[in-house]
Amino acid sequence: MSDPILTLRVAEVTPETDDAVSVSFDAGKAGRLDYRPGQFLTLRVPAQEGWVARCYSLSSAPGDPRPTVTVKRVPGGIASNWICDRLRPGDTVEALLPAGRFTPAPDHRDLLLLAAGSGITPAMSILRARAREGGSALLVYANRDERSVIFAAELRRLVEEHPDRIQVVHWLETLHGLPDAARLAALVRPWAAGADAALLCGPAPFMAAAAAALTALGLDRARVLTEEYRSLASDPFAVLSAAPGPEPADEAGAGTGTGTGTVTVELDGERKTFPWPARTTLLDLLRAQDLDAPFSCREGSCSACACRVVDGEVKLLRNTVLEEEDLAEGYTLACQAVPLTDHVEVVYD
Repeated sequence: MSDPILTLRVAEVTPETDDAVSVSFDAGKAGRLDYRPGQFLTLRVPAQEGWVARCYSLSSAPGDPRPTVTVKRVPGGIASNWICDRLRPGDTVEALLPAGRFTPAPDHRDLLLLAAGSGITPAMSILRARAREGGSALLVYANRDERSVIFAAELRRLVEEHPDRIQVVHWLETLHGLPDAARLAALVRPWAAGADAALLCGPAPFMAAAAAALTALGLDRARVLTEEYRSLASDPFAVLSAAPGPEPADEAGAGTGTGTGTVTVELDGERKTFPWPARTTLLDLLRAQDLDAPFSCREGSCSACACRVVDGEVKLLRNTVLEEEDLAEGYTLACQAVPLTDHVEVVYD
């Protein structure tokens, strides 16, 4: 199993706006960053209490010379302020392997992107990949004012170089007021019907308005992807640095089983079956078996470890990211799943 913790050397720190910077990593040190447009890195940064881990979307696209994350300062934010104020070329940071499901499928040729504030970061990665690979995209990007627009020059360049495939509509609160569902629906109506997928990222009120707009337009929920930013309460790096082996889940929240069943897992084209102790999470079990099961936060908050149960039942100890529709389709979070039946079969899509 490959080491999930990377040490990345900072090559460049580029101011984007008064409160946002892009951090590019040396390609030589980041050669293992095999990622898809829209995915994120989990970075470990120092804090008064020791360390904190935060997830930041990659704004670069696969094939760019340097993998890059873009970070917007959050008032009182421990990690974002340290990155914006302290990080310099030559510094090193620890990171987990790229993760996340906020990425278009290969057959998604025509995209509708709705972003606000720092939600442009994964959308920028997707737009850059789209410019190189083909397909079309409309981006609706909401900000307070012109000074708040991250990647303003790069967005203009993409539109000028690909006017037939990439369009950008800016929504400025100083001119248009706060985005609401009715006006967003009217704005994107001409593109929504033909979009293979719609991707939403930004603050919670914007996400709610954008989701309501797409619902009003009758978009199938299966065609809508969302990305939400949450702070991590624990340090996944500390867990990974500890002694190997599965960690038992909290007994109070575990499933009703008390013995050991089995799980069959389909991952990277291979099927394997293992004993599954009742109070061990699926992710801990797979990592102990030297399988490269994807993960990031280990808190049930990011969906990087999502997989699908096709037989049997599991219980989630915690879940703040999967919706009822996801659960109904069998999706679960490996970092929080414990078995409820004697046998479970899981596939990683």
